[in-house]
Amino acid sequence: MEPHGREEPKGPVLHIVVVGFHHKKGCQVEFSYPPLMPDEGHDSNVLPGEWKYLPFLALPDGAHNYQEDTVYFHLPPLSGDMKCVYGVSCYRQIEAKALKVRQADVTRETVQKSVCVLSRVPLYGLLQAKLQLITHAYFEEKDFSQISILKELYDHMNGSLRGSTLEGSQVYLGLSPRDLILHFRHKILILFKLILLEKKVMFYVAPVNKLVGALMTVLSLFPGMIEHGLVDSSHYRPKSSVSEDLSLVESVSGAEEFVSVSVTDIANTTLELDRVDTAQPAAEPPSPGNSSAAGDNHLLKPPSRPSPDSSESDWETLDPSVLEESPRKEGAEGSETQPELLDTFDSKPGTPITVQPQSASSQGGVVQGLVSGLEEDQYGLPLPIFTKGYLCLPYMALQQHHLLSDVAVRGFVAGATNILFRQQRHLSDAIVDVDEAGIQIQDPELRKILSLTTADLRFADYLVKHVTENRDDVFLDGTGWEGGDEWIRAQFTLYLHSLLSSALQQDNERLLADYGAPFVTAWKITHNFRVWYSNKHPAMTAITPGHPFQGQYSVADVKLRLSHSVQNSERGKKIGNAMMTTSRSVVQTGKVVGQSVGGALTSAKSAMTSWFSTLAQPAAVTNAPCTEPATEVKP
Repeated sequence: MEPHGREEPKGPVLHIVVVGFHHKKGCQVEFSYPPLMPDEGHDSNVLPGEWKYLPFLALPDGAHNYQEDTVYFHLPPLSGDMKCVYGVSCYRQIEAKALKVRQADVTRETVQKSVCVLSRVPLYGLLQAKLQLITHAYFEEKDFSQISILKELYDHMNGSLRGSTLEGSQVYLGLSPRDLILHFRHKILILFKLILLEKKVMFYVAPVNKLVGALMTVLSLFPGMIEHGLVDSSHYRPKSSVSEDLSLVESVSGAEEFVSVSVTDIANTTLELDRVDTAQPAAEPPSPGNSSAAGDNHLLKPPSRPSPDSSESDWETLDPSVLEESPRKEGAEGSETQPELLDTFDSKPGTPITVQPQSASSQGGVVQGLVSGLEEDQYGLPLPIFTKGYLCLPYMALQQHHLLSDVAVRGFVAGATNILFRQQRHLSDAIVDVDEAGIQIQDPELRKILSLTTADLRFADYLVKHVTENRDDVFLDGTGWEGGDEWIRAQFTLYLHSLLSSALQQDNERLLADYGAPFVTAWKITHNFRVWYSNKHPAMTAITPGHPFQGQYSVADVKLRLSHSVQNSERGKKIGNAMMTTSRSVVQTGKVVGQSVGGALTSAKSAMTSWFSTLAQPAAVTNAPCTEPATEVKP
């Protein structure tokens, strides 16, 4: 990988591109500055082979349903380069009759175009903020032949962004973990663990700006991931030819109209596996105690296992309102990022945890990892998750469908708006419905692995409580305060630091049990853990091992576990449905037989409701054994 300094003179922005929808040719590049191909002009439609999907990424499926939209996407590096290309596209549509200069090829009632920035740096929100203003001005001209404003945008961005460091709030502009936790609540930790296990995770929602915002916000919870961990995230091989096969689109009942897909340009989306001569055989995972076994890069690829067909699972939200004040936590000490970890279940709920992420300079800067090839801090972060065929595609076009079954792709975190990706559930381990905040997992074994422990539930509930309590604070701008965006990222940094430190302990069964023994076992054979474990990270000695929310179990924990189990298990769902059915029957019967009989039935309903409510009351389970073995932590 070339050092970052050698690329600075070229500028962080590579190209400004305009993509339009042609009524006969479909999506195509209409303008690029500088030209995408050195021997072509600014108005050439010719693309590099590696970027053949650019028009379909910049102008997404179903774009005609929205007046404007924003897309984040990743392109593979061109030949001779080693780094991912980050794309930000602003889409808009305008009525054709409003144009001052109407070109001959404009035959539809609306004109749909996207202005796109291709960059070397992952400054998604910052690029979007600048691009939206220029896109608005470009459309206000009502004459798309006026391209001088786009050339000025190229010069302005390279001038203003030159020398920008990938530190501070500018990297996370527009990515709000607070909003994500308010929506996903306790499930945010399940998403975090899914990505640590390098599973095939598909995010699904429309429009695209909502999709890419949720996906990239989840990734921002991993320390250093957006800044330095995505440089290898788009190393895939596009199909060598374009086909007219529409079988997959036709197989979808009630398939939506795809504005950005034409008959002549749709990619071959058949499900057969491509033969890739660079695919490497998987090797047996090394023992966690043998760091030398992970020295070779080509031995670090874990075997790929498709999820068996099984019933899907929706992880339901745990309502923190049923929880009472938790007891004082015992025995956890701070780390370098948190000199003195305060009691997580303190009797003073107003006492903040002041852990803050340190800048790269205070941690001694970042250096290139010997095995991962990524720029790492002294803790070995970011973890090399998106390397060696594990892709990050914030938005995936229909033309890229073949990547889901490509033998060279061992996993992915991808986003899609096309219903086809959601219906092809067997090609993903988990489908995240952003609108419903649901996670559908087919494999029952994977659901067991991702089951949150009591310590995990304490951690997730702690985040939810603080974010919920501070949601109405008019002075909270999302950074720096308890419950704010930076505070949330700091908590996940502490969680990951503690997990890594616990994994280094020789006699670590009791420590790792708080993270879930099945999860830790599965995580230790992943590519990212074996690469991280193969190197020495001196700063880890300052991290106290053990879960940040470890401690003896109490009645409050039993109540937390019971409430979570009832709301997430199939049995709990049946009980809830039975209560709702009974309630409706009581109301209907009361109307038919009169008030007297209705009153008796209402009393019966109240008695039944009280009986079910006792399932979640501490008094009913005070003498019940804990669902997990108690783990004492010495102070």
